[in-house]
Amino acid sequence: MTARSPKANAVLVQALGSGIRSTGNGLADLPALLRRVMEEEAWRSFITPRGELVEHDRFIDFVTTPPTAGLGATVELMRKIVADDAVAADLLDEALRAQHGGDRSKLDNIQLAGHPSGTSREAGLRRLRKDRPDLHAEVLAGALSTHAAMVKAGFRRRKISIPVSTPADAAKALRRNLEPEQIKELVQLLADDE
Repeated sequence: MTARSPKANAVLVQALGSGIRSTGNGLADLPALLRRVMEEEAWRSFITPRGELVEHDRFIDFVTTPPTAGLGATVELMRKIVADDAVAADLLDEALRAQHGGDRSKLDNIQLAGHPSGTSREAGLRRLRKDRPDLHAEVLAGALSTHAAMVKAGFRRRKISIPVSTPADAAKALRRNLEPEQIKELVQLLADDE
């Protein structure tokens, strides 16, 4: 990536900030704009409308700093903006990664604010990026969902919903999702419990 001038970055940053503060105009363009700001790292150095040079070392500072030196937004809002764009969501997660310092030993099982964990899409993308870049690339290309890639990698177990309104409905769902050998084993297990 070629370094862009702070003046060139200013155009992107101002468009993104304006879009975030707007109440309707341009909201559809925000995911692509945020993605471009992150890809080009325009957030690191830009000129404000007043002609002041602004520089940020951390993306979180750019997000939370009030306008025009930043976006004056929250991490949660950024996550909502990129919710339907896997590439932008991944870029956001990467930009926010390792932004939380300090002594983590005192946290117990408390989730850091704005830090994805568990079965969230961001946590899945992070795990795939780290351990299965091949599947991560498929998710970003739109060929697989994050969940499907996590199952394929063996990081999550495949689960299905089974309607219990009638035994016939349950059997139908199981036949659709299990191999014949698995169905035989299930029948045996159910019969043994009687």
